[in-house]
Amino acid sequence: MKKKYLIVGAGFAGAVLAERLARKGNSMITIIDEREHLGGNSYTETDEETGVTVHKYGPHIFNTNNKAVWDYVCSFCEMMYYRNRVKIVYKGNVYSMPINLHTINQFFGKALNPKEARLFIDGLADKTITNPANFEEQALSFIGEDLYRAFFYGYTKKQWGCEPTELAASILKRLPVRFNYDDNYYGSIYQGIPRDGFTAIFEKMLDHPAIEVRLNERFDAGYDTKEYDHIFYTGAIDAFFNYKYGRLGYRTVYFERGVDEGDYQGNPVINYADEAIPYTRVHEHKHFTPWENFDKTVYFKEYSKETTPDDIPYYPKRLAEDMGKLEKYQQKVAKLSNYTFLGRLATYQYMNMDHVIEEALKLSERF
Repeated sequence: MKKKYLIVGAGFAGAVLAERLARKGNSMITIIDEREHLGGNSYTETDEETGVTVHKYGPHIFNTNNKAVWDYVCSFCEMMYYRNRVKIVYKGNVYSMPINLHTINQFFGKALNPKEARLFIDGLADKTITNPANFEEQALSFIGEDLYRAFFYGYTKKQWGCEPTELAASILKRLPVRFNYDDNYYGSIYQGIPRDGFTAIFEKMLDHPAIEVRLNERFDAGYDTKEYDHIFYTGAIDAFFNYKYGRLGYRTVYFERGVDEGDYQGNPVINYADEAIPYTRVHEHKHFTPWENFDKTVYFKEYSKETTPDDIPYYPKRLAEDMGKLEKYQQKVAKLSNYTFLGRLATYQYMNMDHVIEEALKLSERF
């Protein structure tokens, strides 16, 4: 007799799990999502006015060092070569990110070679900080006061809504400093963007007779789960328990749309470091598909704010208060016999797309 599974959430965690379980041939899967579309925050759509493929919830560039994950995703799409080259504006000047040899030379008005630049930055680093306790100390111990204040302090306050001293030092470890002219934002071996957008990947993943997809369907405490042998939950862990111990802290983003003729900013993503500029970055989506040509362009100014009950949570803050609440929620999860929690929201941790996919692939092997 076939097992019956319910999967809550049609983002990468839920969709990959559904696809893998369906291929085994021993189960029937129902996947639900409260939104009107597949793909979660990775959803892409065609902008009606310009024809440009838009990443509705912000830019997503697929990148990974895991060949198995790369090959799995590529089995559902034609992955196009793409390298994300981000710029940042500070006090009216445009610099290259992440910090590299070009950034260093331009910012300090020098022409250092790699060895000279390494020694120069080492001389700026705060050597009195031997065990960084927070984001700010981590930055100061890496790059010193000037680069930190220019490229991280204001941007971080806008992005996270708090002083960098309140954030974990580990957040900054994802941002490298390079002593060459490599301005590829990611250091991953495999990088690309699907030719037909991310939504097409989800449509192919879930196109299976053993999978029933129900959109615009919300999961809550009253949802009837009696017919299912197991439930896989990818939603917010605090929402599952009706915020019994309080809401976990998240930042969310919202966008201000603009349309222009030709090319608006000449680059897919430009960050704005000055605290006085209210938005964190501007993304122009035609540049994510350089193999296509458009007469018009659509761009979005991105703003960050605290998540309210009506917002989509994006980035878990994981402050000390949050971690105390999380421990209580995780204790309740451990007592559930026929539930598995997976994905960024259900585990309350920052996870890139490839990490979410890897987690779902491994989990599918257990059922």
